Amino acid sequence: MSLSHYKINYFLIVFFLMMANHVQAHNKSWILIDNFEQKNNLVGWTKADTKNDTAPNIPTPQVTEQRSEKLHSKDNTYLIKKPAAENIIGNRKALTYKKLPVQVAVGETYTFYTRINVESFPNNHAFGISNMHPKDIELNDYNAFEPTLRVTDKTESNGLINTGALMVKVDKGYANIINPVTQQDAKPLIAGVWYQIWYVVNNALLSDNGQTYDVYIQGSDEFPTQTKVYTNATFRMARELPLIYFLMNANTGPKSHPYGNGGVKYDDLYMSKNVNLSKPM
Repeated sequence: MSLSHYKINYFLIVFFLMMANHVQAHNKSWILIDNFEQKNNLVGWTKADTKNDTAPNIPTPQVTEQRSEKLHSKDNTYLIKKPAAENIIGNRKALTYKKLPVQVAVGETYTFYTRINVESFPNNHAFGISNMHPKDIELNDYNAFEPTLRVTDKTESNGLINTGALMVKVDKGYANIINPVTQQDAKPLIAGVWYQIWYVVNNALLSDNGQTYDVYIQGSDEFPTQTKVYTNATFRMARELPLIYFLMNANTGPKSHPYGNGGVKYDDLYMSKNVNLSKPM
């Protein structure tokens, strides 16, 4: 083998080592919020049904529990969340929340990573990050959210029919994520498919163009690779406060027009300082 071949091989080895170290460094920067692998253990999570109109009354109607499945020939434990069991209506605010391992200070940017899987439609779910403490989360429910992601196929009071596509918060309500190839709204999430979601949260002041978040997704035939699907979604309230809790909400809808109790599975909740589009696992 010539000297030039040795040099090429040497530089290739150095390059791949550098890339491996780069990926490893990014993976180490992820901070675990929860991966639900400790069975029968939801320590740190609080469940609160703050608008419970079930009749006859069910004191704690929401279904929020760990379950297991086979995923790629391995056991995987995840969190399932439903506003109530099937055929139970009237639980309008099924809140579940956990304190973040580190707060996102005003002026900081963090990337959050979450895997979700729609168990079934019809449903109405939202998840995201809050800058409120537990008492205020329970008093404010939806308005406790800042960056918010939404999954629903419910019909709005104005007649708008949501499709089941992943949604983000914008100044006037919500918007579907966008498929950049078609420049159209993304297709509805497919029940039974795991999606990876990265949301890059900018907690700077409004005057510094903050209180926004960008969203990336990977999953299904529509998004086989990581794809940016929304830029500059807006915080719900823009309070310009440190972000301190991960929050989920589900809603059966009113008893007169129930939405449906389809569940959403959650797994592998992580956060990382700055922009980090690597995979935590």
